[in-house]
Amino acid sequence: MIAELKNDLLLRALRKEKVERPPVWMMRQAGRYLPDYIKLRNKYDFFTRVQTPELATEITLQPVHQIGVDAAIIFSDILVIPQAMGLEVLMEEGKGPSLPKTIKTQQDIDVLNTANAGEHLKYVCDALSLTKKELNGCVPLIGFAGAPWTIFCYMIEGKGSKTWDKAKQFTYTQPQLTHQLLQKITAITIDYLKAQIIAGADCVQVFDSWAGNLSPDDFKTFAQPYLIQIAGALKDNAPVILFPKGSWYALKDLSESSASGVGIDWTVSPKTARELTKNNITLQGNLDPAKLLAPIPQIKKWVKEMIDEFGVQNYIANLGHGITPNVSVDNAKAFVDAVKEYKND
Repeated sequence: MIAELKNDLLLRALRKEKVERPPVWMMRQAGRYLPDYIKLRNKYDFFTRVQTPELATEITLQPVHQIGVDAAIIFSDILVIPQAMGLEVLMEEGKGPSLPKTIKTQQDIDVLNTANAGEHLKYVCDALSLTKKELNGCVPLIGFAGAPWTIFCYMIEGKGSKTWDKAKQFTYTQPQLTHQLLQKITAITIDYLKAQIIAGADCVQVFDSWAGNLSPDDFKTFAQPYLIQIAGALKDNAPVILFPKGSWYALKDLSESSASGVGIDWTVSPKTARELTKNNITLQGNLDPAKLLAPIPQIKKWVKEMIDEFGVQNYIANLGHGITPNVSVDNAKAFVDAVKEYKND
């Protein structure tokens, strides 16, 4: 039997219900800044950690117990989708991901698998179910996937990039194949997120890490339709948070989608984000993770200013991107504590 949630702040914020204070969690909170995570990283390779439900659960729970966040996010990776579609993904510590075989032709797209995401990625669903049990109603559990545009970038480029020239060249020279591939990624992502929700995810986030490399027009063509499609397909299953990093110009359109929340980074002010979304949607963000390297009193001051500007309601306190490895546990905890201690003077 699933335990009743003792702390449902996150879900209430996503439903736009009244909250006493904003919920708080951090992207990449389960990971590389935590000494206990580093111990496991030194013992097991990356995909062993991701594909072993007991390890993924242990890592997911660490920040809940050690930092006191209001939600757990399952420890996994966005590149499990290309794996499920039939592509090899390599992960070397300190080097980032690489895909030895990239997508170049119609045939490459035709042979990609888009069926049975839940079976191919059963280990993620098993980790979610186990984590849900271990949380025992303590806080909500967030599932996630990479957005179609971001996954497309890796599948074309084969590795990380600052400019994504190859991915962009593909879109501009082969638009028809681009949309075919984006639609295939979208289809399996919807199935995957539905499987995550059945397995125990209370809400899901879609990470469009490389959306900010697109112009507003290109975002509208190659990223936005697929994000909106995912949100629409899941709206009756669980709340969806869309996080297209760097794409503040899309806030108005995304606020009119079926999503419950939209994440923003530090390149847009809370005031501008509220104006663009007309308070139609819950906003999440947006402290620059580098600010967690400042002295603790300064972090607490910035957090208070951030919440003052967003307002307590329809808001989830978070960073504008993932927490960086060089942040101390004490500073991460100070960020969370500052949200919990917030009082509007």
